[in-house]
Amino acid sequence: MIPFEEVDRAAIPGQNNDIILHRRGDEWSIRTGGTELMNSRVHGSEEALARETCRRLEPSAEHRILIGGLGMGFTLSKVLRHVGPDAAVIVAELIPDVIRWNREYLGHLAGHALKDHRVSAVTTDVARIIDRDQSAWDAVILDVDNGPAGLTQTSNNRLYNETGLALSFAALRPRGILAVWSAGDDPAFTKRLTRCGFITEILTVRSRKPGKGGRHTIWLGKKP
Repeated sequence: MIPFEEVDRAAIPGQNNDIILHRRGDEWSIRTGGTELMNSRVHGSEEALARETCRRLEPSAEHRILIGGLGMGFTLSKVLRHVGPDAAVIVAELIPDVIRWNREYLGHLAGHALKDHRVSAVTTDVARIIDRDQSAWDAVILDVDNGPAGLTQTSNNRLYNETGLALSFAALRPRGILAVWSAGDDPAFTKRLTRCGFITEILTVRSRKPGKGGRHTIWLGKKP
């Protein structure tokens, strides 16, 4: 088998590990500390995250959607397929090199989503936008780190504690959706969503295609 080759690496803010972009033929991988965070051949659950969120949105020609975490752009690309021409989609990515990698190396994987006129990509912690805005978003989609149990950034945990969930609740418009991707289930997180006022659905989806790949978890919390 052809080995992966390192293409580029970047520092993770506040961490000792780098995030590293690898390539093997037409396959791309992003890793840190020996752990693969994402792979261009495994994105079924990210697409399900976007699809299932958009299915639950209230009808509108001008949806405002906030996505935390760009990754390889698969979540963003699927959101764009489900919203109208007047929608506004903001992607908050903490690591500037991830945005650069999408522009220089990875854009073709997800249809060059960053070039869409509806998209703005900003280098910031998505928590800052959530903290700042109230009743601003039809959906907040968090594809950050490894879900409620952080892997690369322990500071991401503040998105998933009760204080962070209360801020997300306030940032949503009525009947807005908070969508959270996770590598696995977390019953304690489900309870926190409920305590914060969300009407919550839990979906188990496959990492590749329906019926294939590992099982990942999606929470869909609706603000009444």
